[in-house]
Amino acid sequence: MKVNVGTLDRAGRVVIGLALIGMAAMNVVGPWGYIGVVPLLTAGLGFCPLYSIIGLNTCPIKK
Repeated sequence: MKVNVGTLDRAGRVVIGLALIGMAAMNVVGPWGYIGVVPLLTAGLGFCPLYSIIGLNTCPIKK
């Protein structure tokens, strides 16, 4: 897997993922909020399958 998620993109994914999981834990959005695991995983791996499909790359480093 080639890294295609940049640093700023990763930070945003962590914030959004944690917010969704937190709201799900407090029953604000219901169990669907646990979908926040997906942005956390993509931030941790640095790879987003959707970005690969549409040809997007926010990582400035070319490997």
